[in-house]
Amino acid sequence: MITKDKTSKKQNRQPGIEAKMNPAPEYIKKDYKAAGKLQGKIALITGGDSGIGRAVSVHFAQEGANIVIVYLDEDEDAKNTKNLVEITGQQCMLIKGDVKDQVFCKKAVEQTVKEFGKLNILVNNAGMQFPQKDVKAIDPEQLDTTFRTNIFAYFYFAEAAVEHMHEGDCIINTTSVTAYRSSPSLIDYSSTKGAITTFTRSLATNLVGKQIRVNAVAPGPVWTPLIVSTFDEEKIKKFGSETAMKRAGQPSELGPAYVFLASDDASFITGQVIHVNGGEVVNG
Repeated sequence: MITKDKTSKKQNRQPGIEAKMNPAPEYIKKDYKAAGKLQGKIALITGGDSGIGRAVSVHFAQEGANIVIVYLDEDEDAKNTKNLVEITGQQCMLIKGDVKDQVFCKKAVEQTVKEFGKLNILVNNAGMQFPQKDVKAIDPEQLDTTFRTNIFAYFYFAEAAVEHMHEGDCIINTTSVTAYRSSPSLIDYSSTKGAITTFTRSLATNLVGKQIRVNAVAPGPVWTPLIVSTFDEEKIKKFGSETAMKRAGQPSELGPAYVFLASDDASFITGQVIHVNGGEVVNG
């Protein structure tokens, strides 16, 4: 039986939760200086409606990319992100659906190409976590949901996207610091993040002949609505305090790493992971 710690993302992500976050998440720094690094590019970002995905969407738009956001059911969040993108003068298309469904993933890619004529950047970012203190509380339903959302969907989108990608295009996956060290209350989640890291390395070598780069970003603790939705009050109070910087990161501190990997600045980088984690030393 699942403990009451396990609550679906749909149940947790109530409208207005972000307004209650203190401090409020920052998605892009006021002094961020764009340089047109992604001018004319088309980027599809899963889980782009909030958190790290929103930060990536806004940063990419600032750099000149048109954005496609894939999201589950958070309509209000998705519309807010769309507005933030369009303020920059770039276009933004919203695609609502479940990334656990392979047919939906393929259709989302096809819809992107139909609308914009191409797809240059895929950011696999959608994810779910259901904290459990006891491994026996992770039932088959939770395990299936976590793996299908966090790693199966990455396969589905990559398989569909590669058909439309060309030399110079790229895939960026969101893994996690939990892939490199233990996370006792996120056993299934951290397992999927380990799979994402290996998926990134293997897909990179598989696609290197096509000159399509594949890299990843491994965030440490980042202050997003998902954290408030899934952790208890005590955990939230201490969130990020274990880092060398003694704080959680803001989404705005993750966005530039994705910009770098998506741009020509990273033209000689593939199969690698950038660690944005507040000072935790990671080998591997």
